[in-house]
Amino acid sequence: MLKGTNASSGIGIGTAVIVEEAELVIEKKTITDTDAEVLRFKGALDKTMKDTEALAADLATRVGEKEAEILQGHLMLLMDPMLTGEIENTIKGESICSEFAIEMVCTMYANVFAGMDDELMQQRATDMRDIKTRMQRVLLGVESVDIASLPEGSILIAKDLTPSMTAGINPKNVVGIVTELGGKTSHSAILARALEIPAVVAVSDFLTQVKNGERVILDGDTGIVYVNPDAAVEGEYTAKRDALLAEKKELEKYIGKPTVTKDGVTVELVANIGKPKDVEKVLQYDGEGVGLFRTEFLFMDRNSMPTEEEQLEAYKKVAEALEGKPVIIRTLDIGGDKEIPYMGLEKDENPFLGYRAIRLCLDRKEDIYKPQLRALLRASAYGNIKIMIPLVTCIDEYREAKMLIDELKLELDRQGIAYNKKIQVGIMVETAAASLIADIFAKEVDFFSIGTNDLTQYTMSVDRGNDKISYLYSTFNPAVLRSIRRIITCAREAGIMVGMCGEAASDPMMIPLLLAFGLNEFSMSASAILYSRKLITSLSTEELKAVADKAMSFATTKEVEDYMREFVAGL
Repeated sequence: MLKGTNASSGIGIGTAVIVEEAELVIEKKTITDTDAEVLRFKGALDKTMKDTEALAADLATRVGEKEAEILQGHLMLLMDPMLTGEIENTIKGESICSEFAIEMVCTMYANVFAGMDDELMQQRATDMRDIKTRMQRVLLGVESVDIASLPEGSILIAKDLTPSMTAGINPKNVVGIVTELGGKTSHSAILARALEIPAVVAVSDFLTQVKNGERVILDGDTGIVYVNPDAAVEGEYTAKRDALLAEKKELEKYIGKPTVTKDGVTVELVANIGKPKDVEKVLQYDGEGVGLFRTEFLFMDRNSMPTEEEQLEAYKKVAEALEGKPVIIRTLDIGGDKEIPYMGLEKDENPFLGYRAIRLCLDRKEDIYKPQLRALLRASAYGNIKIMIPLVTCIDEYREAKMLIDELKLELDRQGIAYNKKIQVGIMVETAAASLIADIFAKEVDFFSIGTNDLTQYTMSVDRGNDKISYLYSTFNPAVLRSIRRIITCAREAGIMVGMCGEAASDPMMIPLLLAFGLNEFSMSASAILYSRKLITSLSTEELKAVADKAMSFATTKEVEDYMREFVAGL
């Protein structure tokens, strides 16, 4: 038995197929005709872009637009005039071949991205290395391994998988993935989850312990991998796999059913989305609305600010598709950690504590905040839109944003433009400051939505992307749990809706606690909705109060996690 990191849930049982890309030898060669060499580079660039476009289009059709965005990000890198211009200048200035110029420039950029604190930017380093290698392969005439044609029942084994390689996998043939490198949040892991392929990453020296054609079993929930398992182990995991498949089929029975606990408490199960296209998944999995619509996609990977009309169309599309169901739209949550050249944002030393989100928006009302708020107000005429303000730390920020919304309402009235005059405005509670004065906020805002990812990060003073201190990052830490319970209590006492849009909202170990605390709305990935509905409908909030009291009595994260794990296992 070997142990790695669980990256995509499920059981994979099949035959090992080792995928090893031919190592590229990049030599520094002197070039006399640099103009011709630049043309050679541009030819490789064009082919790489066309291949990426085709791969992205295929992924969008097979999986979804959100997943295709990863490859759209590759396209944006390939189209970046700063990157391509620097490669061309290097070819001309140093009279060197395209392959080596690409190596120098892309490696430099990759190292810069890798050195950033932001997890998204660190992932850009992997993306940069991916496009670097792909352009070099075109130049050298080296074909990539055809992952799409792997035989049925394959367990794909590799040192690492790039996003472009993962995107080419046929999930009908590949039943599992094991790699020596990678992490839960890598783009490859994200794509594996989207393709619903079980995956275990970070298995040390795995390639030395497995051969092509050997039998492999992997557990994408625990990170356990077996090579040539005995009959007993294979029988055990075959039964687990069959049970999971049966459970998945069973969940379809919960489509159309209300989300009501055994003792008659109704809650809302809604979804987190990033683009209008994502609403299709919400409807597919019978989501009761949208609890978090991230608007950053409208501003990223483009060369200019989105217009009010562009934003209006995006928000309107989601509102109309959901036909009156609630749609909570978060205003721009972006800062100096994001590469958006046209915004002119300076790099913050500590971007998570810097000039971002509501702080940025209130400072740049005219070009950023007002157009977005006007678009949201106008879109509210087409559905049940609610406005959510992120990263609020003091009541002054909320009041200033609310005053601006009220001013825009008067402006729309004067212009005779329709909007929902009773549109709700709430806040994302994701800072320690907001949780401590939740009682003050609850008297003025229309709703709360708890962002557990950042609330945990800020409460525990821990960078969630830093593996060395990841042991501190847990929503089950008593400090975080107390903060969550306080926020919910303050909301309920004030008579306002309180939801949660962080990852914890779909955690089976956390859901019983949230029900006991009195959470009204659970927002999660659309694919998690049906399982969560099944779980919630099997529980009684009254009975859970004793469970919550017991969980809250523990002093350590491990004690809470062990207790809740045992409780859920016994359901």
